[in-house]
Amino acid sequence: MLLLGSSGCRRSHFPDVPDGYREYAYISNGASNTVSILDLVYLRQDRTLQVGANPSALAANPVRNEVYVANTGSGTVSVINAESNQVVATIPVHRQPGHIVVDPTGHRAYVTNSGSNSVSTLDLDRRREIGVAGTGEQPGVARISSDGRTLVVTNRGSGSVSLFNITPWAAALAASASLPHLRAAFSHCPGASDAAILPDSSRAFIACSSGHQVMAVSLAAATGSWSAKKDPSLSSDHMLALLDVGTTPVHLAMKPDGGEIFVSNYGSDTVSEIATGTSEVGTTFPIGNHPMEGIVGADNSTLWVANFGADSIGIYSIDDGHLAGSVHTGSAPSALAFSADEHLLLATDAHSGDVAVIRTQGNPGPALFTILPAGSSPNAIAIKALKVKQ
Repeated sequence: MLLLGSSGCRRSHFPDVPDGYREYAYISNGASNTVSILDLVYLRQDRTLQVGANPSALAANPVRNEVYVANTGSGTVSVINAESNQVVATIPVHRQPGHIVVDPTGHRAYVTNSGSNSVSTLDLDRRREIGVAGTGEQPGVARISSDGRTLVVTNRGSGSVSLFNITPWAAALAASASLPHLRAAFSHCPGASDAAILPDSSRAFIACSSGHQVMAVSLAAATGSWSAKKDPSLSSDHMLALLDVGTTPVHLAMKPDGGEIFVSNYGSDTVSEIATGTSEVGTTFPIGNHPMEGIVGADNSTLWVANFGADSIGIYSIDDGHLAGSVHTGSAPSALAFSADEHLLLATDAHSGDVAVIRTQGNPGPALFTILPAGSSPNAIAIKALKVKQ
């Protein structure tokens, strides 16, 4: 293990990066009212920014060099310019914003307001809220389908999920109507927390964290589409099943190809594997103490799970169907994110106030590379890579 000092050094034993390449990890520190910025090229802390009260979620813009911070305690979203790494704007939303998602065009963002039972639509070009829609009680996570038509919002307080019609940005400009409107809602999912949408936008899966189930929902096909014409039942949203998994399912990690979802069962120290095509639960396997979050690599072969109660990352070989090992972290790992080339895996350590940096490849295998400082109670990560002029 190599522990780097605060001055850092250019990472060795990793692929070279071109001149002008920059890559940063943004870490929201809930109890410090700050965002820590880590330089992933030189593996050091770049700086710490003051944001709003109790920052709890982050999202990177896929098109422009900006990162957004939902500040739960102050009812705002901070805008960070990733080129200068400075806060350049603050957008008021509503009470207790808890999650933010940016659409693929980079022009719109949606923010769930847990204390207001609503979701805000943000115009990121003008950096302001342009609309608000009602949700269920205590909305948590928001996800956008890959076709840009559906916004899925989980409602922890009411044990439900809300599905909204949204208009892709380009079409919205032509139609002058981009605000979401409620299309359907489904209950009987106590403690609805995380959600995942298949890459083909056909189904959504919702973790019912106050119980032991995952809800599978069929998402309505576009009006007039080939799917809707072939099967009229696909023209409307409907619940498919409530799938029994482990106790307290808190997070869903989907393979990039969409073939399987892995459910972190916090209360039973296990992960359940769901075949998305049939909406059936396959293997449930032990992973570690209090699994909090999982992530699957781009090659669909390995699942990495943050074991909050074991101070470790469990490594599960999907192809071989067995636990391949574990890597020690700081205290209470929770949020996970890969670097752009996936040679590094980052884990926020909620209790020790730092970030574990794990080398995912090389001999003799995955290992802790370094631990970098963050603030108090780090709780989310966003990665942003960019090219700057020399």
